[in-house]
Amino acid sequence: MIQFNNSAQPLRVAVAANAQDVIKKLQVDFKKKTGITIEVIIGSSGKLTAQIMNGAPYDVFLSADTEFPAKLYAAGFGSEKPKIYALGSLIICGNTKGDIKNWQKLITSPQTTKLAIANPKTAPYGKAAKESLEFYKLKDWVEKKLVYGESISQVNTYIQTGVVNVGFTTEAFLYENSDKSKLKWTRVDTKTYSALTQSVILLKHPKGNQLAQATKFYDYLSSASARKIITANGYHLPKQN
Repeated sequence: MIQFNNSAQPLRVAVAANAQDVIKKLQVDFKKKTGITIEVIIGSSGKLTAQIMNGAPYDVFLSADTEFPAKLYAAGFGSEKPKIYALGSLIICGNTKGDIKNWQKLITSPQTTKLAIANPKTAPYGKAAKESLEFYKLKDWVEKKLVYGESISQVNTYIQTGVVNVGFTTEAFLYENSDKSKLKWTRVDTKTYSALTQSVILLKHPKGNQLAQATKFYDYLSSASARKIITANGYHLPKQN
């Protein structure tokens, strides 16, 4: 019988698109500390959740919210309850001549013709943006201006390339974007949207040595080293027990 060496396979970590930059740094630091290689799969939280429920062999999942990991855990796909690893912040950002601080007026003005938002059904940052628009009763006013991105990374591309005047994105985008000089931005009031509590879940897929490696990465996200990287890239931290 042929024996396959599972330890040779990289750890498969599914990551919400908003964290695609910070995961690269965590990936490097984790390998330096453990020698374990991570293969990262990027997508919207909703689409990654659907893939996992359809049998995708991911070992760990980092979502942009708690809702999707909780859904997976309730359906029996997690080996233990999800835990919060970072707290996100919603901003509105773009290359605009208007007053971004008064963004509610800006997006309803004629000078704003296109406004980017991630798909609220699959991207938690898109859901937060929709909630904020509804809070200010602006959703109907800007409906025809909305340009939807499949994930927050697509929204970031729209903002960077000028496809839209402004867009709702994660504050971490400012840390990813090397040329911030042309962009204006402001935070969206946190009382207008549900908290962006980003959670990680250890999935039931990994076995044996793969499970041990997955558990190491899951635990690593709570380490001082990982927390330092997370805060240095535009996120806040949950309180540790």
